[in-house]
Amino acid sequence: RVAEMSQAGMSVVVVEVDGTPAGVLGIRDELRPEAAAAVQALADQGMRSVMLTGDQEVTAQAIAAQAGIPSDRVWAGQLPADKARVVAELVDKSPTAMIGDGINDAPALAAATVGIAMGVTGSDAAIESADVAFTGSDVRLIPVALAHARRGRRIMTGNIGLALAIIVGLFPLALFGVLGLAAVVLVHEVAEVIVIGNGLRAGRMPRQLTALPESTPAAPPQVITAQ
Repeated sequence: RVAEMSQAGMSVVVVEVDGTPAGVLGIRDELRPEAAAAVQALADQGMRSVMLTGDQEVTAQAIAAQAGIPSDRVWAGQLPADKARVVAELVDKSPTAMIGDGINDAPALAAATVGIAMGVTGSDAAIESADVAFTGSDVRLIPVALAHARRGRRIMTGNIGLALAIIVGLFPLALFGVLGLAAVVLVHEVAEVIVIGNGLRAGRMPRQLTALPESTPAAPPQVITAQ
């Protein structure tokens, strides 16, 4: 039963009575119900998720399986310095965001391309080390925020391209007298209104972004006994 509990990701506590083992307790924290949905949403956006944890390997692998994280992307038994080292190695390969809320996560948050602290439950050290702090604790907000940021960047890039195209097009027309000064100014001002109006779209989130991915039902905390 001890082996079964360990494989299930539980910390096993042996209970003794008068020096004689009388039973064992299997205790574990349950995965956040929204974690698997958040990992899947990130994968749908082309991003990989990895797990850094101080838990033992068996426990880490059990929790990672529930969250949908492959076993080869799990680093178990990590001290704060170890987490920071792994994040630094990942940053060398590609831009990396680190999500955490504990004191042990602070060095890794600082080492990441973007450190994200979950503000409500996060420690002060984590929030100070992070670049972004969420006031909510729902990790499904992460993929929603990333999708919104990407959309805003596309709008910004489109505005820059449109503005440059208008300037490049108006310059020769004005230079060779095809358009008079009044016409050039009119076209330029109309273009500015279009660019501003398009930019305002970045402040509004489409309905598909405001809807959080569906989470799995929360399981109650488990304490399993064996005698």
